[in-house]
Amino acid sequence: MNRITIIGGGNIGLSLARGLVKAAYCDAPSITITRRNLSSLEEEKKDGFNVSDHNPEAISDADYIVLAILPQQIRKVMDEIAPTLRADQTIISVASGVSCADIKEVLGQDKVVIRAMPNTAIAIGQSMTCISTDQADQEKIDEVSKMFESVGSVVVINEDLMTSATALCACGIAFFLRGIRAASQGGVEIGFHAHDALKMAIQTAKGAADLLLQMGSHPESEIDKVTSPKGCTIAGLNEMEHNGFSSAFIKGIKLSAKKAGGLYND
Repeated sequence: MNRITIIGGGNIGLSLARGLVKAAYCDAPSITITRRNLSSLEEEKKDGFNVSDHNPEAISDADYIVLAILPQQIRKVMDEIAPTLRADQTIISVASGVSCADIKEVLGQDKVVIRAMPNTAIAIGQSMTCISTDQADQEKIDEVSKMFESVGSVVVINEDLMTSATALCACGIAFFLRGIRAASQGGVEIGFHAHDALKMAIQTAKGAADLLLQMGSHPESEIDKVTSPKGCTIAGLNEMEHNGFSSAFIKGIKLSAKKAGGLYND
């Protein structure tokens, strides 16, 4: 069984650790989670995970080292672990905007580096994770894909698209959540109590997503099924488009991608 060290016990790191155990990818004792404040990991320790506040020591027997930290913090952590890192260990980075080349510049050109961009739905095993690398062999890519498939869906992409993946999938969670919030607010305005409107908006959004996933269809083909001539659906859709709905969504994704690309150097 692979031994995994997750550097960074934040939302993504902890969700990955718990998701891997829940999916029976590995057991808790094979995972080490690090954080500067160990009191924040008391629950994880009780559940059988190894915890540590010393990164170089925590990676000593790891097969896979996950850098689940902010891009602004990654240089400091890499400097810390570089002297004890071995060439047979695989580095998995979830830091936005930090390329494989950036990581190898600090950790060494002989290191195997794979980037992964999950989103916060990893907490419920429903992440959309994009994976890329520069030179890792297929066996390593397959193993990391298997790891993240235990907590959601995986797409392997070219590394030059990872910043775009951050915007569409990681930031995208917030965009779709804001859409659900807006729908619920509209529901309140047309007469529903807030809790009912939110429940209705959430389930409608879930149903729309599941329709596309299970039917394998395109959004427009499903839209056509609920729009009729002079009907209320097309009237609502056109009003949204007249006010820039699709354009605003696209512009938001593009701006997030631009911002994500510069996080490492900010």
